[in-house]
Amino acid sequence: MDIPIWVYMVAAGIIISALMAYKTGKEEREAEFETIEREGEVYMKRLEQEKENRESQKASEA
Repeated sequence: MDIPIWVYMVAAGIIISALMAYKTGKEEREAEFETIEREGEVYMKRLEQEKENRESQKASEA
């Protein structure tokens, strides 16, 4: 039973393709998490500023 070399090359290509897809997916998930983290920080800063503005308005009204 002699298997042609192109069969090995196709199998290697499939394995390499799967590994690259896994690596790319992992990198994309990490980048997405970092983006979500930054957006969350911006949102929290905005909430803190709004809270400070409300407190300063209450202090100036009193």
